Amino acid sequence: MSSSSDPKFSRERNIHQILGEGLVADVVLWRQTNISAGILLVTVASWGVFEISGYTLLSLVSSVLLLLLSILFLWAKSASILKRPPPPLPKLQLSEEIMNQAVTLIRTHVNELLAVSQNIALGKDTKLFFKVVACLLLISVVGGRIDFLTLGYTSLLMILTVPVLYEIYADDVDRYIKMTKYKLQKLYNKIDVEVIGRVKKCILDKQKLS
Repeated sequence: MSSSSDPKFSRERNIHQILGEGLVADVVLWRQTNISAGILLVTVASWGVFEISGYTLLSLVSSVLLLLLSILFLWAKSASILKRPPPPLPKLQLSEEIMNQAVTLIRTHVNELLAVSQNIALGKDTKLFFKVVACLLLISVVGGRIDFLTLGYTSLLMILTVPVLYEIYADDVDRYIKMTKYKLQKLYNKIDVEVIGRVKKCILDKQKLS
């Protein structure tokens, strides 16, 4: 039986709609093949550079900036001596409008995060509290075993593979989730009857004897 027949597993929105139906959704689901493949190749290549060469992110950025500034400096000096035009650099300046938009966006997200944190701290959202605890524990465990860059590469690879694989095999995945949920529920009921029920019975018997 297909999992789509179960109302609990019926998908009102497909994965593309859940991801926003924009450019990001197209890239994640490989509908913009050139962009998705380019991101994947750059990710793999950069991971190889860091792992093989032994560079760190800070040392690589510093080396690239040093090389770029040296080339531009020598170009500008030689251009002034040879009376040639200087390097065609754009105007390096952030407009006030861009900065205001960035500050507004950051302030909005920070306020939302603070509001959620306040609700958790005041005990107003128990489910969200346990979700945050689970996520932080997972990050702590994973972060203790791999470095930040490897975590970033792995996360990006998962973003570019898991959603598109789910879109292809959605019915099979939903069917497996349904079976797993049924087995876990059955196991929980068995534990509830055989273990928790006996514990409750023992407590009640002791209370009667006392």
